[in-house]
Amino acid sequence: MRLAGTVAVITGGAAGIGLAYGRRFLAEGARVVLADVADPVAAALELAPERAYGVRTDVSDMASVRAMVHAAVGRFGRIDVLVNNAAVFATLKPQPFDEIPEAEWDRVMAVNVKGIWNCARAVVPVMRSQGSGRIVNVASAIVAKGTALLLHYVTSKGAVVAMTRALARELGPSGITVNAVAPGLILSDTVQANPDITAFQSAAVMQARSLKRDAFPDDVEGAVVFLASDDSAFMSGQTLIVDGGSVFSTL
Repeated sequence: MRLAGTVAVITGGAAGIGLAYGRRFLAEGARVVLADVADPVAAALELAPERAYGVRTDVSDMASVRAMVHAAVGRFGRIDVLVNNAAVFATLKPQPFDEIPEAEWDRVMAVNVKGIWNCARAVVPVMRSQGSGRIVNVASAIVAKGTALLLHYVTSKGAVVAMTRALARELGPSGITVNAVAPGLILSDTVQANPDITAFQSAAVMQARSLKRDAFPDDVEGAVVFLASDDSAFMSGQTLIVDGGSVFSTL
């Protein structure tokens, strides 16, 4: 129960790995707000009607994010943890950089990068008023590998690592830690629904791992809980790689 008494906002929480984070946070004693552009209300009710709350949110839109934060505070009275998990990934198709549609590039940046900025801008005033907080950004181990054919996604997650470092310096004096987790390919239900992603360089991914098996949400949940808890109270600006011990795993 490392998160007992806390309130956590998890973006992208209606399905996939975000929903898995929500389930694990509840098991660790937190109350959870699932924020997602896909309606998360049913998911929250299924998880825990009294301790989980779903708010439909487009993280790329600041007004939508502010409304979500207002609703979260109205429901639970505080926000202790922000998990910036929302990202465009599971629906992507690997392709050469000069064939990526401009609208797709813009959407990836709007959600994966601007979305984190928006959520931090909306949540930090609440955390500052409380004198503490934990922000956990979800980056990706793909950044260090420079994987080809997903330039927009790799670029966006590189920005997440940089944002984590810079934001940690700004928010440290307010008692707010900012860290990132960088998973390898995690086979959540939403990722498994897209064979373009699951089959992409699958042999190379497995060959690079020290642990020769597929990875699933429960392989990274513990790292996120750690960064959201007091166990990481003296860590900030760090990126924790969780990718089965792949080669070139240095950020």
